[in-house]
Amino acid sequence: MRRVKIFTGSSHPELSALIIDRLGIPAAPATMKRFSNAETAVEIGVSVRNEDVYIIQSGSMAINDHLMELLIMINACKIASARRITAVLPYFPYNKQSKKKKARGAITAKLVANMLATAGVDHIITMDLHSSQIQGFFKSPVDNLVAEPCIARYIRERFPNYQNGVVISKNAGGAKRVTSLADKLGIDFALIHRERYHINQPAHSKDDGLEGIETRLTLVGDVKDKICFMLDDIIDGTHSFLDSSEHLKRCGAYKVYIIATHGILSGNAVQEIEECEAVDEVIVTNTYPFPDWKQAASKKLHFIDISGVLAEAIRRTHNGESISYLFHTAI
Repeated sequence: MRRVKIFTGSSHPELSALIIDRLGIPAAPATMKRFSNAETAVEIGVSVRNEDVYIIQSGSMAINDHLMELLIMINACKIASARRITAVLPYFPYNKQSKKKKARGAITAKLVANMLATAGVDHIITMDLHSSQIQGFFKSPVDNLVAEPCIARYIRERFPNYQNGVVISKNAGGAKRVTSLADKLGIDFALIHRERYHINQPAHSKDDGLEGIETRLTLVGDVKDKICFMLDDIIDGTHSFLDSSEHLKRCGAYKVYIIATHGILSGNAVQEIEECEAVDEVIVTNTYPFPDWKQAASKKLHFIDISGVLAEAIRRTHNGESISYLFHTAI
């Protein structure tokens, strides 16, 4: 790969190293400093004039610091006369905030898109955006890769009896994603319908006189004696996943596996999963950095490596090749 420089941010060094190793070229040198007042400084250690530049930086628990680091790196390359700058964002920051949920709320994903454009980005490579409309927030091209081929391959290789399985959506919003994976695997799918209704608090309740909200789950489909693959793009809080898993076990499911592209699992999520007997395993890709101590604390957590997909996307982009091959083929 000629006339290309690949820089790695500090958000996810493990994934960056895997991508660099697959590409077979060394990471370009860059120095990042943090001053005592928490300001970030970046110095590019090599000429990028007329070069094709790729900057790998994923969202993380320190999302604001790492987003600012990415913006500074992009701008440093821009004013150093880079020919084209591509930001490789395995997990796009703030991508769950892609619409106005309250009357005076912000569309933060749009704001991040504007900031990246102002910094000087020419192209975005990311994976499994929470909402596809985020691609329209940019004037420059956005390649939204999918983890589905890698997930399907993992299921086929890991579970020899996967054909006795069913792909589950824990709500109506994930039905499209679930049916796509079910079609690829050639198995059935099912949907959990959530119905929320108001109830009056009992007389002895501290919130006496106030209305509470209860959720009733209804399974649409058959899971009796079957392996359930509950699929979503992001797993952060665990409440909806755990109560869905418990409901599937009550409906006769043999095993329940939670599968997601981005495993954020903030707070006590790992501990809650370990304590829930209804969940047999949680399977996520390595788009999001996961601390070693959390991995050590979990016996149910398994990872799918998607560095090959991102590396191939970089290679094909640099060589001017189509990346549509990656939407249906695991790397």
